[in-house]
Amino acid sequence: MNVLVTEVIWPEGLEVLEAFGSVEYDPRLWEFPERLRGKARAADALVVRNQTRVGAELIRGAPSLKVVGRLGVGLDNIDLAAARERGVPVVYARNANAVSVAEYVMAAVLHVSRDLPGAAEDVRAGGWDRRRFTGSEVHGKVLGLVGVGEISHRVARRAAAFGMRVVGHDPYVTPYDYPIVETGVELVDLNTLLAAADFVSLHVPLNAATRGLFSRPVLQKMKPGAWLINTSRGGVVDEGDLARAIDEGLIGGTVLDVLEKEPPGENNPLLKSGRVVLTPHVAGLTEEAQVKTSVLVAEEVVKVLRGEPSLCLAG
Repeated sequence: MNVLVTEVIWPEGLEVLEAFGSVEYDPRLWEFPERLRGKARAADALVVRNQTRVGAELIRGAPSLKVVGRLGVGLDNIDLAAARERGVPVVYARNANAVSVAEYVMAAVLHVSRDLPGAAEDVRAGGWDRRRFTGSEVHGKVLGLVGVGEISHRVARRAAAFGMRVVGHDPYVTPYDYPIVETGVELVDLNTLLAAADFVSLHVPLNAATRGLFSRPVLQKMKPGAWLINTSRGGVVDEGDLARAIDEGLIGGTVLDVLEKEPPGENNPLLKSGRVVLTPHVAGLTEEAQVKTSVLVAEEVVKVLRGEPSLCLAG
């Protein structure tokens, strides 16, 4: 079996693949679509992250392809309909980075509540401005989770440990699902969440229903001074509307780990605001998460190649 890996995979996952078959590993192959298409023709398995566009043309041009492995959880770079049509299963890193993303969200909440980097920089510059860096407690604040899945459940547990009230909105979650019954997330409609939450954290896939969901009409309903945290997909947020909402003081600010275009262009309006914290799509990118992701996807790819059922099939 020939396995083609087009983006970065941790050594532990590569070892799993190499123990099974012939592996070609080129972490920059995604940058060269023509070369990628050529190499994919002989591939039994294709392992990618989020940069490789696995479209219908690529899938059709790979007659031996038996499985696509996604080193992550977002699937918007893979044409799932084309894969289904060809009978090619797609496996992904189900829940492998959930802890890391949950910890990132809590780090974001704490960062904007107590600006330790800013305070440290001020002291290094000769300041001692205790009033400026007084900060605020997260205890008693409201965290709103848009999308109540596996990651949100883990965020909610951590937020509850800090004494936060957690509300959530998800049209696919019932009042009897685990995060509601066992973790204490209060299931509410979106407008109620926006009006109550001091922090709004997004945990939804990017699809036709969520693209541009957080545009001006929704941002205007957020609580004044609230912060928006996005670790899902950049396209869920209208970046122009968000920049204007921050400039106009409609909301307190935003922590974004994802953008519609990554990395951002120099004219992206969010780059100019001091109330915007941008990170380079690293919420799930801890060493521990990447080992788990690489090993899990490699093992699931091998299962499919062996004709065994996978527990991590994309819908």
